[in-house]
Amino acid sequence: MQRKYFSLIPLILIIFFNSCKNDEYTVPVGKTGLNNDCIKRTLGPNIVGNNIEFAYAIALPAKEGKIISAQVEATIPAATGTYLENRSFYTSASGVDVGITVGSPSVTTDTKTVVTFTKDTCASTLRFFYTIPEAARGKSVSFTFSATASNGQTVSYSMGPYAITKMDMKLDLVATDNKACYISIADMAIYDAATAAANADKIDLVYLYRAITGITFNHALASPGASAEYLPGITLPAGVNKVTKMSKTWALNDFNLARLQYGIYIDDVDFQVVDFTNAPNFVINLKAQAGTWVETADGKYRAYVYINAVNNAASSMTISIKRYLMK
Repeated sequence: MQRKYFSLIPLILIIFFNSCKNDEYTVPVGKTGLNNDCIKRTLGPNIVGNNIEFAYAIALPAKEGKIISAQVEATIPAATGTYLENRSFYTSASGVDVGITVGSPSVTTDTKTVVTFTKDTCASTLRFFYTIPEAARGKSVSFTFSATASNGQTVSYSMGPYAITKMDMKLDLVATDNKACYISIADMAIYDAATAAANADKIDLVYLYRAITGITFNHALASPGASAEYLPGITLPAGVNKVTKMSKTWALNDFNLARLQYGIYIDDVDFQVVDFTNAPNFVINLKAQAGTWVETADGKYRAYVYINAVNNAASSMTISIKRYLMK
């Protein structure tokens, strides 16, 4: 029995070494013909007035020809500011994007944006920036990227559809106590007393700063219709009296509004699910990176007001707003 086991050992070793033997490496065969690929670079909700950015890669073997043109066609005509880069980008060893001019500046006509190549090249990666038009609000948009080579070959690549949000956005509005302190969600603007009186039906919030002994009041937003104790020292312009609901939050650093490192985005659906039941009509002791959800008195708009910065010495606050039309 022992001799049988010993006789099996050489056979097991042969099997083991054969199984561990690496397959012989062969150099991969490159693709022939004109090829393309595309990625979407931007994240988060697609907001009217902002860009959707893509990177479009095109290549063919050098011996087969060169690229002569590239274009993008959108299903909805773009807003002013849309362009296809006429530079091909690569990333350097230090991680920096470097652009090399390969064509003439792009031309956008109706739904098409075209770059004509002026350099003899067989491989390029072009950036495309689609500025979202008002006509796309609440709809979806798709894109067809395409390229043509000198050998007559063409390729195309479809991207989308991408939903465009209904919401609006306004950045870096500065409110100052007893000066420009009347905030309109409808206009996404801040008014002084005289302008507020002329737009009384549009004033939803009043900004004020109060350093009150024994009370942590500081920077605050109050509904014009809030109790006088939350509007100390404020004489409201005639007709400014709306009761606005608010719900204070902390560290909801929406990337579009905060422009910080956080990967958080408020989208249309978030406005729809906020619960304003029993919500107060004031928020006090606001600090940078805090915020408040807002519902206007008529229920027409909901908004998120983000606090970018506060300044005690200047009695001021910088805010950014996302607003959603409910009805």
